[in-house]
Amino acid sequence: GRTADREAGTGGAPAASVAPSPAAPSDGTRVPLKGVRGAVADKLSRSRREIPDATCWVDADATELMRARTAMNASGGPKISLVALLARICTAALARFPELNSTVDTEAREIVRLDGVHLGFAAQTDRGLVVPVVRDAHARDAESLTAEFARLTEAARAGRLTPGELTGGTFTLNNYGVFGVDGSTPIINHPEAAMLGVGRIVPKPWVHDGELAVRQVVQLSLTFDHRVCDGGTAGGFLRYVADCVEQPAVLLRTL
Repeated sequence: GRTADREAGTGGAPAASVAPSPAAPSDGTRVPLKGVRGAVADKLSRSRREIPDATCWVDADATELMRARTAMNASGGPKISLVALLARICTAALARFPELNSTVDTEAREIVRLDGVHLGFAAQTDRGLVVPVVRDAHARDAESLTAEFARLTEAARAGRLTPGELTGGTFTLNNYGVFGVDGSTPIINHPEAAMLGVGRIVPKPWVHDGELAVRQVVQLSLTFDHRVCDGGTAGGFLRYVADCVEQPAVLLRTL
């Protein structure tokens, strides 16, 4: 009867009058999507909307790469950063697999393979995530790459990056290992076609020369626009990167 109706919360009133309002709840804190955060949100949304991305990954033994860097830095001169060596590996891999240094012109239905590598890298700042671009990375050696990464990182943290330093990238290197994680499936930096992800480098059990050993292991991932290439090309790129990480002497063939 009426008592049951009141307890059920209907009381004979139209259902719409007691249904939860579709409006956003009034409690909580509202953070405007504007500035750097808003720009990033727009770009990531566009990337996921337009780019059919796929990701492949591989674990690699980075022990020899770390030793090579130690040897380089023991000889005097400016210290070479690990990200610079990874960037050098990227440009060597892109020279072999140029499909991944491209963009898709959706209006013309054409893949545009780009001549130079302008290498973006993800940098976390107090203002949010930014992606500074190292111009003509393919023409730089490890010392030049180290210096440019350092300059752009400092400018990013100080909020001094110019629009020209934040645009025009053709491929991105994403070192999310700095956050202490092994892997990720990052969103491609539109309108680029691919991104190399690098996880943390940590000691792990590894079979080396047929014996169980403790080695410095890293997970590498490649997220790519499946329109520009198929899995064989993406896998070939990532395997070449992993081979360079495991045996840096492989890079000597491209110098």
